[in-house]
Amino acid sequence: MIRHRLTRLVLALALGTALAPRRAGFRRSPAVRTQVPGYYRMAVGDMEVTALYDGFIDLDTKVLSNASPAEVQRLLTRMFLGGQKVQTAVNAFLINAGGKLVLVDAGAAKAFGPTLGFIGDNLKAAGYSPEKVDMVLLTHLHADHAAGLLGGDGKPLFPNAEIRVAQADHDFWLSEEIAAKAPDGFKPFFKLARDAAAPYQAAGHWKPFSGDVELAPGIKAVDTHGHTPGHTAYLVESKGQRLLIIGDVVHSHAVQFALAGSGHRVRQRQEESRGRPQAALRPRRQGKARPRRHAPALPGPRPRAHRRQGLRLGTGGVQPDPQRQIGLFCPPMQKGDPRVALLQSTPGRLTGRRRRAVQRPCRYVPR
Repeated sequence: MIRHRLTRLVLALALGTALAPRRAGFRRSPAVRTQVPGYYRMAVGDMEVTALYDGFIDLDTKVLSNASPAEVQRLLTRMFLGGQKVQTAVNAFLINAGGKLVLVDAGAAKAFGPTLGFIGDNLKAAGYSPEKVDMVLLTHLHADHAAGLLGGDGKPLFPNAEIRVAQADHDFWLSEEIAAKAPDGFKPFFKLARDAAAPYQAAGHWKPFSGDVELAPGIKAVDTHGHTPGHTAYLVESKGQRLLIIGDVVHSHAVQFALAGSGHRVRQRQEESRGRPQAALRPRRQGKARPRRHAPALPGPRPRAHRRQGLRLGTGGVQPDPQRQIGLFCPPMQKGDPRVALLQSTPGRLTGRRRRAVQRPCRYVPR
């Protein structure tokens, strides 16, 4: 009797366990640790422009000038970016001009660490391949714009592309004589430029240019030297719409959008200055010209700040100097200069010092 009862109890327990709902369990899944592809498309008339994200660099907030440390931290915290470091993006722009692929800047590769060097990946994610790029236009030869010409294997990443760069930047950064006279801290930048250029020069694909010339249909070079001897912007125009692509203008959107005039600190012993044609870089309310990199452009630093750093404003031209390279603050206007159209279209918004800064040539010179 007892045996039969125990048998029935065991069977009941087994049946109940089999019929009871199973508790859902959690499977272990590894963290992905990657973001979505970094690209964004926009139309400029008949042209399609794809912004490509190369990565980011952490900058010390001390490099942001014309604003107190407390003000910088307030603006960063307002955008949930508080801290002693601020990320600045490195980007490139692919222009599809009637089937011709033109890339503006090439990113940094891994020249400044593992957070950079994703132009090739994002180019493929956007539906293109590096082999199909017909032309690369360089705003200047700093490594975060030109080192990405090479792949991880040291070979050309864009083997079928012509590389176009301003003659003045070519003459400065590829000169071993100038590099030998440069401060020790800047000699590696000369080597990075020479290394990026060498395989393209050997293949006959390295082609410097001079002046404000049309390099492809609807894409024109605009001389903006100052940041480097041959710094160049590129004006893209189609069906009355325009996009002005500029290198190294804004390094912190949280600070510089809120404080027009703040920016990356000028160092008088470097080969670069922050001189800009100030009002010319403002996005026009009724026009289609839009500047970029590392974010959209804003007016440059106040002259007052440069006087504090041992610089003063003067008129006339200036020659490249590897020890104290000081660039033009606002180059003179010529026929066809985008600033001419800016003055004509917004006469009421450019007054006093801002209007004079656009109209007349001036420079930074040592005190």
